[in-house]
Amino acid sequence: MTDFYKLYNQIKHYDWGSPSLIPRLLGLPNDGRPHAELWMGCHPGSPSRIRLSDGLIGLGDFISRDARLYLGEETAARYGALPYLFKLLAAERPLSIQAHPNMDQAREGFERENREGLAQDAPNRNYRDSNHKPEIVCALTPFTGMCGFRSPAEIKRVLALFLGDAPPEILREGLAPLMQALETPATESALRDFFVGLFGLSQALREALREFVLRREWAEDTGDCEWELMQGFASQYPGDPAIIAPLYLNVFRLQAGEAVFLKAGLLHAYVKGFAVELMANSDNVLRGGLSTKHIDVPELTKVLDFAPLKPKVIKPEPGLSDFTYQVPCEEFSLRVIHGSGGSTALSLDGPSICIVTEGAASIGGGILPKGESIFVPAPKRGEKPLELKGSYTLYIASVGKPA
Repeated sequence: MTDFYKLYNQIKHYDWGSPSLIPRLLGLPNDGRPHAELWMGCHPGSPSRIRLSDGLIGLGDFISRDARLYLGEETAARYGALPYLFKLLAAERPLSIQAHPNMDQAREGFERENREGLAQDAPNRNYRDSNHKPEIVCALTPFTGMCGFRSPAEIKRVLALFLGDAPPEILREGLAPLMQALETPATESALRDFFVGLFGLSQALREALREFVLRREWAEDTGDCEWELMQGFASQYPGDPAIIAPLYLNVFRLQAGEAVFLKAGLLHAYVKGFAVELMANSDNVLRGGLSTKHIDVPELTKVLDFAPLKPKVIKPEPGLSDFTYQVPCEEFSLRVIHGSGGSTALSLDGPSICIVTEGAASIGGGILPKGESIFVPAPKRGEKPLELKGSYTLYIASVGKPA
């Protein structure tokens, strides 16, 4: 029967994290600190560990002892290491608006910043590694986010709606260049000029914008502007022009089990909720607002895709107990299994990380309770798969298929 190894994972205490969601899932006491992310994988920023007879060892170090055995011949040949990073993400308040580079951009940026002598943990570093970072986020609770630019015409419409009939003169005059930028015939040029112009607003204009968001009375029939979101952003990020991001980005809302795939170059932000997140093994983030961290607008615009895009919500087929989220990515694949008391053979194609998010699963003669995760090496030829029993929800990260 296939072997598996319990994972001992690390938690990131970023200030936007929820103090309760991850501790509740893991059965830990709520100590009041924000618990933002739990990382499962081999990324050097927070590698998972497994326990062997001689103590704990990093998952990456364990795999490197015999990559072909633990990853399988194909994955070892393609990547040489586990190619994905699996996370729990618990947002009490918004994450930075951000985008991730494609592979060529990541390699060039990483090498350039190395030549410049920037330390790996330098606060003004944009590229932490040389990998791209496509990702999928799948909701465990109702989940709100923003993703992809609206069309110039749509932005212009909601921006006019936002300003109303009699906006303060400083805003009417100060935002006029943004309105004009949106009239540029070429769509991507219009969005680029609008975005760059937004971050070029003076401090006085930024303060006026914030005051307008916080004080303006809002009619119920103007929900396109996502007024409640903007007011929350304005209260938390004074002086940040991205408080009006709901006017130029598409807002999406997921129910538990629904997911969104985010390709390279897509401007996005997670606003609130609990989810699993699966991505290529990278920590490259270029920020575009709603953050106290480093924001490099010129570098961000190099990697951004300025084509309008409304995210497609991936919904599991009703009644299916075993569902794979189809995404155009070779490094990872996300799957969910809902056990309802029967027995299921856990057939896997490659090295996988599994986590129980509801209930408890009986597996390989042991019990996998809610919040516990395991690493399952690539199956050997002729090997009997693990058997799952019980009532549970199990999310599985594995390697995707070659294009």
